[in-house]
Amino acid sequence: MRLATWNVNSLKVRLPQVLQWLAAHQPDVLCLQETKLEDANFPVRDIRAAGYHALFSGQKTYNGVAILCKTQVVDALTAIPGFIDPQKRVLAANVAGLRVICLYVPNGQSVDSDKYRYKLDWLAAAIAWLKRELAMNSRLAVVGDFNIAPDERDVHDPKAWEGQVLFSAPERRVFQDLLAVGLKDSFRLFDQPDQAYTWWDYRMNAFKRKMGLRIDHILISDDLAQCCRACTIDVEPRKAERPSDHAPVVAELSM
Repeated sequence: MRLATWNVNSLKVRLPQVLQWLAAHQPDVLCLQETKLEDANFPVRDIRAAGYHALFSGQKTYNGVAILCKTQVVDALTAIPGFIDPQKRVLAANVAGLRVICLYVPNGQSVDSDKYRYKLDWLAAAIAWLKRELAMNSRLAVVGDFNIAPDERDVHDPKAWEGQVLFSAPERRVFQDLLAVGLKDSFRLFDQPDQAYTWWDYRMNAFKRKMGLRIDHILISDDLAQCCRACTIDVEPRKAERPSDHAPVVAELSM
């Protein structure tokens, strides 16, 4: 099984790239973030023509998540239970024998902002929920854009980013709290090349200068970690014309 995640930064703009990527790589499940589409405008026909079912939860201009898969999904959930939030950032479903949770974690803007506090509160609610999900689902995958670089290997210039949003100490501690729930960072289960990132700012020619961060993750339960055979970042879509600023991450599971 190939399980993938990709922040597409507008599915309307990036739909041809997504369809091309699906055709080339044939993932069993692809989770998308920042679709930026109201549900009525989701390209269901195009996705179906590509051979995939689509589950989605979106809003105009901002946020939005989707799960594309080759089989039907059941037991869908579109919010963190008990956490009141109008932003569309969560999508969970049972897919092909897995419980898949697609997250678009708030960015946080800056460490001294209300949005940063919202991010930490959101993550605290998510962690409490994930504990319950893991208790009910031994095959759990939590994937998406977490907007957190876990450690110095995941940042092109740790000294410059120290204390900044995406790499602040409280965010990194919360990421460890996520793992402590009973999850593994699938990317770090394997030897990886240096400068392995999933996001590069559009500004300052960051992609070509390898000025990136690894903030998109596939976290998996112990049961799935035992059958995970690889986890890679596909940087090719970031080279396209009008690309997303993120690259897909793909985990291969021997199911």
